[in-house]
Amino acid sequence: MVDRKIRVLIGKPGLDGHDRGAKTVASVLRDSGMEVIYTGLHQTPEMIAEAAAQEDVDVVGLSILSGAHMQLFPRVREELESRGMKDVLLVGGGIIPADDMTALEGMGYAKLFGPGTPTEDIATWIRSEMARRGDPDGDL
Repeated sequence: MVDRKIRVLIGKPGLDGHDRGAKTVASVLRDSGMEVIYTGLHQTPEMIAEAAAQEDVDVVGLSILSGAHMQLFPRVREELESRGMKDVLLVGGGIIPADDMTALEGMGYAKLFGPGTPTEDIATWIRSEMARRGDPDGDL
């Protein structure tokens, strides 16, 4: 088996125009040895899922500050599943109330990171979760 880097897609669904946090997380994940694809601003759930499928990613991370997370995050999950990507690790971050985080985790998001989360913790958590899912080195 050939080792490869964990492939992560960072997406900004909807009309949210703030991407500083997403770019920071993408940079930290890249610096920690992951391969990162950033889709840019104003992506539809379909665009994010299609990019994830084309790039054969292991992880999809969504960032949102607009308050539309309860509409957009489930749609991204549905679009991924319709493309046969039911096992992709789903994570997210941004301004998401605790009750909504719980609801989204119940819908299949493995972890949601709030404001102030140290970015290194995100990289560590993803690597740990990938290892827990059957990759002991954190590399695929």
